[in-house]
Amino acid sequence: MPSTLGTADVPAGADAGTAQAPAVLEVANLVTRFASPDGEVSAVNGVSFTVGQGETLGIVGESGSGKSQIFMSVMGLLAANGRATGSVRYRGQEILNLPRARLNRIRGSRISMIFQDPMTSLNPYLRISRQMTEVLVHHKGMTASAALEEAIRMLDLVRIPEARRRVHMYPHEFSGGMRQRVMIAMALLCQPDLLIADEPTTALDVTVQAQILDLMRDLKREFDTSIIMITHDLGVIAGLSDRVLVMYAGSIVESGPVRDIFYNPQHPYTEALLKSMPRLDDDILGELPTIAGQPPNLQHLPTGCPFRPRCVHAFDRCVTDAPALEPFYRGRAKACHLEAL
Repeated sequence: MPSTLGTADVPAGADAGTAQAPAVLEVANLVTRFASPDGEVSAVNGVSFTVGQGETLGIVGESGSGKSQIFMSVMGLLAANGRATGSVRYRGQEILNLPRARLNRIRGSRISMIFQDPMTSLNPYLRISRQMTEVLVHHKGMTASAALEEAIRMLDLVRIPEARRRVHMYPHEFSGGMRQRVMIAMALLCQPDLLIADEPTTALDVTVQAQILDLMRDLKREFDTSIIMITHDLGVIAGLSDRVLVMYAGSIVESGPVRDIFYNPQHPYTEALLKSMPRLDDDILGELPTIAGQPPNLQHLPTGCPFRPRCVHAFDRCVTDAPALEPFYRGRAKACHLEAL
């Protein structure tokens, strides 16, 4: 189901008739497939979007919706059985499927990624100092002593207590929240244009989650870094993002400014996601709404609209015609045959 955002892909608050600065990242008709013994898996299906300078783009959807695979494709980190087609441009330069040596000049330097589990992302056998200084020596050509001082400065910036002492510790000597701070510090060492955060708060308790989100908000202001926040947590999206892409079955089903999405969702899947969130102003004894059924098998997507088997608004056209992502109001787009919810 190819997605073309057109005029709908305008940052929140921007006027569609005003010239915009060049996008930091432009993704056009990205398709990602995985070969498997049981057939081809359609992980990403014609996704298109842009990210502007200093903008935070939230990407939300259930597990298996294709959120992470978009950025594994962008970063050239797909598994050996995966292939990606389409276009990914970083500041106008095509980077999709670049040779590793050329891509490595951008990865970690201009585009950085924070992964979901810092314990599996950090090398347990190396001290934090070694893992951080290696980035600066490789990308910036710093001496080891200068790189160490910069690593300590960055750990201070992400609020690691006693950074000068703790920089020489191993990952297992840090708590989960502190390890995530280390990962953020490492991602920001080269002051990248774009920071991709893949479920950065999933394994953390709510207090630490709030601290990490406050930290990312502060760092965005300090460095004017563009951020892509990948999550299934709508609360995280509400607190940090300017715009939102809602993903389902490998496709974007709705996009728009964060306030518009939360206060006036126009795709049945977005509406259902929001209704399934507990609210403080609701009757806590009532039954929490859920989305019936399961996400589709990506090897055998249903005909027509992929959300149709779970949609309470489905009608005859939804069985045969896959809705394209179309703009319907300034800065907003949806892939749905309904005119309005």
